Amino acid sequence: MRLALGEAEAAARHGDVPIGAVILGPDGTVISAAGNERELHGDPTAHAEVVAIRRAAEALGEWRLSGCTLVVTLEPCTMCAGAIVASRIEHLVFGAFDEKAGAVASLWDVVRDPRLNHRPTVTPGVLTAECSALLDAFFRARR
Repeated sequence: MRLALGEAEAAARHGDVPIGAVILGPDGTVISAAGNERELHGDPTAHAEVVAIRRAAEALGEWRLSGCTLVVTLEPCTMCAGAIVASRIEHLVFGAFDEKAGAVASLWDVVRDPRLNHRPTVTPGVLTAECSALLDAFFRARR
């Protein structure tokens, strides 16, 4: 999660909401890391999770990220939850809960919906205070 927080801080430096994501391989090595890049590229789909998933798939030469773990500073939204399921990520770890758009625990539980063909395990609330503080400071400065 500390690596993901570093990616979130980098995203904030270029004007994006500070959310960071890291994908670990089955052996625990870092395959990819990313922060939000929506503002950087003018791309509404450039959430940290999606960018990290794209980079991991490219690094592995495979769209299936079986055995991989995604660590992200904020509970994924519906788009990112769908990408997590589609990419076959085995385990999801997230920091802060997102009461406005969270699709893993707060509003919905897309990733563990029994009607879907893949359901990763989930570890919520890792370094929640640090992840929340980064987001709070970013939005406080914007108001």
